[in-house]
This record gives sequence, C-alpha cells and structure tokens, in this order.
Amino acid sequence: AELQVLEAYLPQRLSAEDVASAIAALVAELGAAGPGDMGKVMGAAKARLAGKADMGMVSTAVKQALSK
Repeated sequence: AELQVLEAYLPQRLSAEDVASAIAALVAELGAAGPGDMGKVMGAAKARLAGKADMGMVSTAVKQALSK
C-alpha cells in the first residue's frame, strides 16, 4: 500500500518506444555516426533522461541506434 502512494509522486517511466525515439532524436541532433560516438550520446541521454528512463534500457537503445 505504501508503494502505491509513493509511486504516485514519482515521475512516469518512459516506455521502450519512447526511449528509442528520444535516442534517435539525440543521435540525429549530435550527428553521431557509429559506435565510437556512444560516450557522447550516452552523456547527452543521461542529462535528458535521468529519472525518466532505466539507464540500462537507454544504453541498449543507444547501441542499437549507433549500429544501424
């Protein structure tokens, strides 16, 4: 019961689709071209998505976006 009360005050977590679209926008904005740019994209993603998304999910989305 306490958890339900606390969850009402926490920010909503982004879905996997929302994370993927946010990462795609970051990659385009930063001009990232490959796996060598992962640090740059992760830094920007942490600044924008901290507290809103699971960073493990963000890391996976960055890897997928940069491997295309």
